[in-house]
Amino acid sequence: MDPHLLRTYVTVARLASFSAAAQELGYTQSAVSQHIAALEQDLGAPLLTRRPVAPTAAGERLLEHAALLLLRLEAARAEVKRTAAAPGHGLTVAVTPTALRERTAALLPHAGVTVRVLPRDEIPATVATGHAELGVVDGVAAPSDPLRLPDVAPLTTRGVAEEPVHVVLPVRHPLAGRTGLRLADLVDARWLDAPGAGLPLDGLRTVLGGGGLRPALRYEGADVRTLLTLAAAGHGLTLLPASLAAGVPGLSAVPLTAPRVVHRTELLHTGTLRGPAADLAAALTG
Repeated sequence: MDPHLLRTYVTVARLASFSAAAQELGYTQSAVSQHIAALEQDLGAPLLTRRPVAPTAAGERLLEHAALLLLRLEAARAEVKRTAAAPGHGLTVAVTPTALRERTAALLPHAGVTVRVLPRDEIPATVATGHAELGVVDGVAAPSDPLRLPDVAPLTTRGVAEEPVHVVLPVRHPLAGRTGLRLADLVDARWLDAPGAGLPLDGLRTVLGGGGLRPALRYEGADVRTLLTLAAAGHGLTLLPASLAAGVPGLSAVPLTAPRVVHRTELLHTGTLRGPAADLAAALTG
């Protein structure tokens, strides 16, 4: 299967337009039509209806595989280029907002570093495709269990740290004085839905059987301080690692006692690290 044809198909399906796909890809509309026809002939099935432009049943199945296939090809290209590159180029590190801690920041080289703050689900692909040499990602997991990350390409994952998870709530909240809280007792509470700045609720919903944790307000930014301000104003509870939750004026941080989970941070990379990337990885995981 020709990846160029596959990329054209994915673009047409996403934009629902041959002409728009041609403009985005820099092809003529005739060339786009020829690509789709060649791919359909190769696979022996129609992939798109023409009016309107939409995937057929066979086309939908292809789309389920296409994104991962194209990503793996890009990852392979990036790995080959990285292996052949001369050492000494700048270092790019992709991190989640709650993974960039004081210790991590202190270990970064003092020159030639770019730090990219990204959502958790984007970091594996960013590292796999060579847009960052290292990824530092975090999430909620059972003690000593690895994080469940998107399977985008062969990646090396190494544990960096684990610490308790705390429920963050205003000091005036009736539960603020507790020594511990069970998540099952909070399923009907108001929660802040902050996938970019706090610990994701989806994994905990799975632990609870898919119910509860009703969001009252959604925050789509990545700034932890803004999330804490919203929590202090009473817009909802949130979950944070203990070191980020403690000592914030107007807020109480109560340990989560059940389910038994921790905030886990992991380092991601591909291939064999060299130079500043290898030094930073050794410092973070040593």
